Amino acid sequence: MPIETTPTFVAEPAADAQFVAVPFGRDLAPPVELPLPVDALLAHYEAKGDPGEVVEVPVAHGTGVRRVLLYGVGDGSAAGLRRAGASVVRKVKGGATLWIRVPETADAGAAALAEGALLASYTFRIGAGRTAPKIVFVGGDEEALRRGERVARATALARDLINTPSSIKSPAWLADQAREVAASAGLGFREDTALDEFGGIRAVGQGSVNPPRLVELTYAPEGATRHVVLVGKGITFDTGGLSLKPEEGMKTMKTDMAGGATVIAVMGALAAAGVPVRVTGLVACAENAFSGSAQRPGDVITQYGGRTVEVLNTDAEGRLVLADALAYADAELAPDIVIDIATLTGAAKVALGLRLGALYATDEPLAAALLEAGEATGDRLWRMPLIDDYRADLDSDIADLANVDRRMSGSAGSVAAALFLREFTGGRPWAHLDVAGPARATADDGEITKGGTGFGVRLLLRYLASLG
Repeated sequence: MPIETTPTFVAEPAADAQFVAVPFGRDLAPPVELPLPVDALLAHYEAKGDPGEVVEVPVAHGTGVRRVLLYGVGDGSAAGLRRAGASVVRKVKGGATLWIRVPETADAGAAALAEGALLASYTFRIGAGRTAPKIVFVGGDEEALRRGERVARATALARDLINTPSSIKSPAWLADQAREVAASAGLGFREDTALDEFGGIRAVGQGSVNPPRLVELTYAPEGATRHVVLVGKGITFDTGGLSLKPEEGMKTMKTDMAGGATVIAVMGALAAAGVPVRVTGLVACAENAFSGSAQRPGDVITQYGGRTVEVLNTDAEGRLVLADALAYADAELAPDIVIDIATLTGAAKVALGLRLGALYATDEPLAAALLEAGEATGDRLWRMPLIDDYRADLDSDIADLANVDRRMSGSAGSVAAALFLREFTGGRPWAHLDVAGPARATADDGEITKGGTGFGVRLLLRYLASLG
C-alpha cells in the first residue's frame, strides 16, 4: 500500500507525547531529561552513536511511562540519517505517534532522515495490513523534510506497482496506472496497442491472453532545451516463455516490470521536483507467457527500425522489448540522453548482489553523474564494461543479431545484454541500468522493505534535477 503516514512538522513535541526519538552521535548529546546520565546510559548499552543504533529508555511520565528512543546519527551524513530515520521508525509498532527530533544538519540530511523514516513505514498487503505509525518531525527545515517526503512517496508508488500480483497486473493494468499518474501530474500520455512496427514487444507478448502495449509519458517544462528519454522494462510476469523457467525462478517474476514502475514513478514526480529538462518515459509492457501462440526458440523477429533478431532464448525477452523502445526513441524522439532501466539479467545479480545496480554507459559525463546520484541517494551503481570483443558473439547466421550469446555459454551475460541494447541506441549518449539484484529485497534493511524496493527512483530524480 502507499505510505499511509502524512507527517506533520512542529517546533516541540506535545507534552503528552509517548514515543519521542532524540538523536545522539559522536558530538551530539540528547537534549532530554533521562533517569541516568546520558554517558552512563550509552556506556551501559555500548552505544557508539552509529547510524541504525537505537537505545530505548523508559522515562516516568505522569502516571505512565514515556519511551525515549535515542537514535544514532553517526557523522550526520545523508546516508547515516537515512538509515537512522528508518531504524527509529521500525521500533514503533501499530498506529502510535512517533515524535522525531531532527538533528541540526544540512538540508540534505533532513531530507534523508524523512525519506528513511517514511520508506521504513511502507508496507504492502492485500487485506488487513499493519497500521503504520504516525510521524511528527520536531524542528528541522520543513521544506527539506517535505522534499524527503516527496521522494519517499514516489519510491513507494514504484513499490506498489512492483508488489501488485500478476493476477491483477496485466499490461493493460500497468498502462492504466501510468494513465492515472499522468492525469494527476499533468503529463502527456499516449498508449500504442497496435504495435505495428514494434516486433519485439509483439513477439514477447503474443503467447499471452493479455495483449502487450507501449506507454509513452511526456513532461515538457517551459524553457527546457534538453531532452532525456527514460525507458523501462514492463514485463508484468515472466514465465520464460517456451524457454521455461523452473518454478523457483518464477516466484518473484511479478516484479519483472520494476524498471517500468521506476519510470512511471519518476515521471509522476518530475514537476514537484522542479526538473528543468524535458523528459519522455517509455514503458514496454508485455506478459511473457507460454502457449500455442508463443514465440519459439529459433524464430526471427523484426525490431522497430527494421533490424532482424534471431530469438535463441525466449527467456531473454526483456532486451527485445527494450530494443523496440530504444530504437523508437532514437528515430522519433531525438533525445540528447537515453537511459534504460530493467531487471534484465541474473548475471548482474550474481556479480553485484542485492544492493548495487550494474551501470553500462557510452558517455563518460553521463556515467559519472549517475554514479554520483547513486551514492548520494543510496541507489548505488557499479560501472561495468562494454567489452567490444564480445560483440561478435551476438552475430546470427540468419539475422542481423541473436538475442543471446550464440555459443550459449552463459558467460558475461549482463555484458552481452548491454551490448545487444547498444545496437538500438543510434549512437546517442546512453546508459543502461541492470537492476535485477537491488530491485527486489528478501528482507527489511534500513529504508529498504521486503519485496519491490523502487530502486532507481531516487537516483533518477536526483540526476534529472541536476540537469540545467
